[in-house]
Amino acid sequence: MRILGLDYGTKTVGVAVSDELLITAQGVEIIRRKSPSKLRQTLARIEELVEEYGADRIVLGYPKNMNNTEGVRCEETKEFQEMLERRTGKEVILWDERLTTVAADKAMMESGIRRENRKEFVDEIAAIFILQGYLDYLSNQSK
Repeated sequence: MRILGLDYGTKTVGVAVSDELLITAQGVEIIRRKSPSKLRQTLARIEELVEEYGADRIVLGYPKNMNNTEGVRCEETKEFQEMLERRTGKEVILWDERLTTVAADKAMMESGIRRENRKEFVDEIAAIFILQGYLDYLSNQSK
């Protein structure tokens, strides 16, 4: 069993996948699109990745505001969640993604990745943080 993790943005979707034991998350890729409203190719690529990795479910970053309120981005994410569930037939779990981009940026800075190169990787690393948070949650639930 594997789980796919997604960091959904207006122009990109960072993708991560768990190992079969559901212990660690690894980055897979960043799906880029030319227009925020063009989702058909993005959904098709995610469907391919679900099949390729044999993912049983998907964890989708949920961009709540820092004060725990839900804004426009949350509504867009819920719409994307519904599209993913229809397209893949898999359960799509919304997972609080607050500060994952900040954590990803900090991790890259500590790794010595130059500022101008960080934007290239931040979405994939944020997807890793989202999925790893969910995997840690699952691990703690089974104790």
